[in-house]
Amino acid sequence: MDNTISEVLSFVEENDVKFIRLTFCDLFGVPKNVSIMPGELERAFTEGISFEQSAVEGFQNAPSTLYLKPDAGTVSALPWRPSAGRVIRFFCDIVTSDGTPYEGCARSILKRAVAHAARHGLSCQVGTECEFYLFKTDEFGEPTLTPHDHAGYADIAPLDRGENVRREICLTLEEMGFNPETSHHEAGPGQNEIDFRFSDALSAADNLLAFRAAVKAIAAKHGLYASFLPKPFPDRSGSGMHVNFSLVRNGKNIIHAADGLHDPMSEQFVEGVLRHAPEMAAFLNPLPNSYRRLGQFEAPRGIGWAKNGAGPHIIHVPPALGEQARIELRSPDPCCNPYLAFALLLEAGLSGLEGGYPLRAQAGTEMAPGEELLPEDLPAALTTAGNSPLIARVFPESLRETYFTRKRQEAEAYIAGDAAAYDFAHYFPYY
Repeated sequence: MDNTISEVLSFVEENDVKFIRLTFCDLFGVPKNVSIMPGELERAFTEGISFEQSAVEGFQNAPSTLYLKPDAGTVSALPWRPSAGRVIRFFCDIVTSDGTPYEGCARSILKRAVAHAARHGLSCQVGTECEFYLFKTDEFGEPTLTPHDHAGYADIAPLDRGENVRREICLTLEEMGFNPETSHHEAGPGQNEIDFRFSDALSAADNLLAFRAAVKAIAAKHGLYASFLPKPFPDRSGSGMHVNFSLVRNGKNIIHAADGLHDPMSEQFVEGVLRHAPEMAAFLNPLPNSYRRLGQFEAPRGIGWAKNGAGPHIIHVPPALGEQARIELRSPDPCCNPYLAFALLLEAGLSGLEGGYPLRAQAGTEMAPGEELLPEDLPAALTTAGNSPLIARVFPESLRETYFTRKRQEAEAYIAGDAAAYDFAHYFPYY
């Protein structure tokens, strides 16, 4: 037993911890947890805790019993739970009965991508800018489609009624050991954004899962419902999740964004992301609703990069210096499975290094004639992903088959019926 596990067990005993949440997500990024009592924690570390995999999307066809194995380094108290009888939480890997990582565990897939980058002497630092809407609830506490306010971008109280909710979310996240950087009201009515300081890719994925759970829990405390649905209103701004990434080699950020991308490795990495963007869309924009956002209200569709304002293009290179220099991918949305999304981004970028891809010319402020676009809808995205050697290499066949089957069913049902009603019935309650 390593010191971290020993320290966690001592903390549980000394701090009146009564419940322990083992957190993971299903294949489609929906957070899940199994709670155990403190007396079971040591067994969880050594053997794992089994769960009803047949009831969790993406794990029904696993060949054997699966177990949740907590990562001791991710322990965090849940500040919105009572201080007496404290509740703590761990993020978990999913393993088989002999303790080996399950091939369909998204967290383990991301770990493999991180290890692949390390073999090139690189680590990828990731920060997210995540948008969401706050909606009023009815007398039964059920969500409505009435926005919490009608403020606009960066408005203040009293127009901005989400100020106190955002403040509580940021303070709560700080208590949990995360690093929110900025927050503000976004352009849509009831729309908000909170941005995270960069961290390693695995921690960033964990943080995003925790962030979505915290936002929903704190919104509920205020009698509100938080939704990360990419496009809840057809005529208002959609909610995206900009992913900022930098590349560290020998302790130094090799992205020099203030004067362009001049490090060959960073240029090749960015070109890898651009070349594989259409193939990744089915995972970075996973809902039929996702494609109602792209190309509208400043959400990009063009596969290009630009400095000082990306316009309709998916990659923006902000004019930042030092450790703040970064690449901003603007196309993903917050309904993705963050482990799968970040693993793909890493592997796409690394393919650019390994293939020596030269970076294409910077795009203009407008869409160029014939510029390649992201897929127009989920069926097109699934077809592109299904034909992708990158997707086939990064994700095991069982994961791909399950993911594509489910998403094709969703796309067919979406096209066949009332899209808005389908969104409200199938996505709004979960995302």
